[in-house]
Amino acid sequence: MHSWIIPSSEFAHKLLVLYRDAGGEKRDHLRVKICHFVRYWIIHYPIVFTVDSKLEDVMSQFWELVRNEGEESHCQLIDTSNIHMHEWTWKYTQHATPSNNKKRKVSLLFDHLEPTELAEHLSYLEFKSFCQLTYLDYRSYVVSGCVRENPALEHSVSLVNGISQWVQLMILNRPTAAQRAEVFTKFIHVAQKLRLLQNFNTLMAVIGGLCHSAISRLKETSSYLSQDVTKTLNEMTELLSSCSNYSNYRRVFSECTGFKIPILGVHLKDLVFLNEALPDYIEDKKINLNKLQQLYSRIVELIQIQGSTPPFEANKDLVHLLTVSLLC
Repeated sequence: MHSWIIPSSEFAHKLLVLYRDAGGEKRDHLRVKICHFVRYWIIHYPIVFTVDSKLEDVMSQFWELVRNEGEESHCQLIDTSNIHMHEWTWKYTQHATPSNNKKRKVSLLFDHLEPTELAEHLSYLEFKSFCQLTYLDYRSYVVSGCVRENPALEHSVSLVNGISQWVQLMILNRPTAAQRAEVFTKFIHVAQKLRLLQNFNTLMAVIGGLCHSAISRLKETSSYLSQDVTKTLNEMTELLSSCSNYSNYRRVFSECTGFKIPILGVHLKDLVFLNEALPDYIEDKKINLNKLQQLYSRIVELIQIQGSTPPFEANKDLVHLLTVSLLC
């Protein structure tokens, strides 16, 4: 969490100086503590040491210093040579624009799959995308305010936008108002299943698509919707409303246990607010540990969700087809 205030390279250099200048009766004890602290840093946040060239330089200097001191055991503790870049990065492949044939297949899949199956496969894609997000991705967004040069977060945003646009496309592609209302109703059932799966991010995308102006202005289509469908849409809209800083969603999400997927944008907004509202330093130029603790607790909550197990299995062929279509 220090990197919100001080760059990792500077932080590592301060540790280097503390190690180098340690003296007195507790010299050896202090040096061991510093090395174990660095080892903890390496084990729990290895990606930091593979993406920051300045930090790599400082760690090399640190290792040389320790080796020259003749402390082999200390060298092993601060050694970063066994960290491999390919284990901690996620590479994205660019998908070609799907052909008309693939688009027709997606339409056929929508027609023949039950709402539960659609909800589960959309949730599979969403959870897979969510699990790629790391502490560094959250920090990058909060500091820069955008998803540029943040592929994991950019992928997540693209998926949500793709789902929302797909919902609109499936409705608008139908030639008659009655058929459009039928598709609308099916997506309401998908939304209900997403709510049961506690997948609020995809739920937001689906409801956002249904409430888009391109759909809401279809008055004739609306006349074919049942009262139950309209009631459910209103309930979902109220649940996801931004009123009182998403108070309804926050209350429901806090009560959820087990597998769940948060509305990412809401939680990113919280991180941005904390980062801007709380100062980096307090009196005597001391680091504001309260700020770091609050940011840490919120990020840990998000990362812990990644360890849950989805209550469903996915068909790989369908997942591939949906991926190509939603992210085109």
